[in-house]
Amino acid sequence: MAERLGVWLDGVRVADLERRAANRIACRYTEEALDLWPQNSPVLSCGLPLSSRPQDALAFCRGLLPEGNALLAMAQQAGLAANDAFGLLARYGRDVAGALVVSAQEPDERRFDVQAYTPGGLEEALEELDDHPLGLHDDSELSLAGLQDKLLLVELDAGSWGRPLRGLPSTHILKLDDQVRPGLVEAEAHCLQLARAAGLTDIDIKLEAIGNFRCLIVTRFDRAPGPGGTRRIHQEDLCQALGVDSEDRRRRAKYERAGGPSFRQAARLLDSYAEDPAAELDRLAAVVAFTVLIGNADAHGKNLALLHPTAERVRLAPLYDTVPTALWPRLRREAAMSIGAQVVLADVTMSDIGREARAWRHPEDRARTAALATIAAVTEAIESEAIPPDSPVARFVRRRAAELTGNHSSRFGEA
Repeated sequence: MAERLGVWLDGVRVADLERRAANRIACRYTEEALDLWPQNSPVLSCGLPLSSRPQDALAFCRGLLPEGNALLAMAQQAGLAANDAFGLLARYGRDVAGALVVSAQEPDERRFDVQAYTPGGLEEALEELDDHPLGLHDDSELSLAGLQDKLLLVELDAGSWGRPLRGLPSTHILKLDDQVRPGLVEAEAHCLQLARAAGLTDIDIKLEAIGNFRCLIVTRFDRAPGPGGTRRIHQEDLCQALGVDSEDRRRRAKYERAGGPSFRQAARLLDSYAEDPAAELDRLAAVVAFTVLIGNADAHGKNLALLHPTAERVRLAPLYDTVPTALWPRLRREAAMSIGAQVVLADVTMSDIGREARAWRHPEDRARTAALATIAAVTEAIESEAIPPDSPVARFVRRRAAELTGNHSSRFGEA
């Protein structure tokens, strides 16, 4: 087993990962990276700013791997312990979230291949997800964070899909409907359509029935067409950007109450690293309003991400994993990230959104404008039937929008 892995970004070996005792991982930037960019640039991560000193990279590396049973199945297939993040990346790190390639050898795109799915083959892959999470087999070299059952795909011709082999970048994510909460993927699809109408995402979606499975297929926002194939776009989730180990077994650290990220911490990163911090904070206020509007109590630190358009700057990524948890009363009521110190999502008002923006040192009137514009865009999308107007999502959002805008006139700006 290799004790050092290279990390490539856009064809440049920018860092090495070194195995340390007790499953620790150190990141050391290369001389080439140190020559290319200024010190403290978020080349790999805001949590691993460019430096000549080695840094603890365990949290970042764990953030490239799945969670729960998917992680256990992946580890079992590789013959490794589930907590061996270094070993798992050595085996599966050629295609991970963002633009990084993690490998003991220099990446070779000539190894890339794809296996086309037949309709029956795709259904069979879905039936085998428990044993083959993400569609992993012996010739797979890929990983993706998350807990939900999903399959990584490559789009071939219109309406046909393939399985990526030996590090070929996947282009789409297929999510299975929840057997305990049927209708979840349809509700998520409706929320993504509303987010698109509000300018908060550019993800394309398809709802499909594959055999007996109801599925949501979404484009990856960290992939784009490029010369000669798919181009990777660098990104990281908020846990990675803050160095939060979301796989800490003692606590669910992706949630703020368990020590996970907050909107205030996201705002600080944007203030430090964004090209236009004020515009990004406006967008963050819009994201907060949308989270409240759809009743998404699972908008935690792994479901909010940063894009790295350059090695020195970041911006908010398009929204993804927009699940309206409020439609399932047994799911959590507590907001994954508090808003203006309010932790019960259903109780959040426009006043709380304003208070949250003040904590970022962002002008409250700008946050109000962004929040109200988001509410207006979403309600207009429902009125124009961007989603079925009698759907559970539409009914919930209309009610919540009325509550928020009704509160606005009398309560916004209160201490």
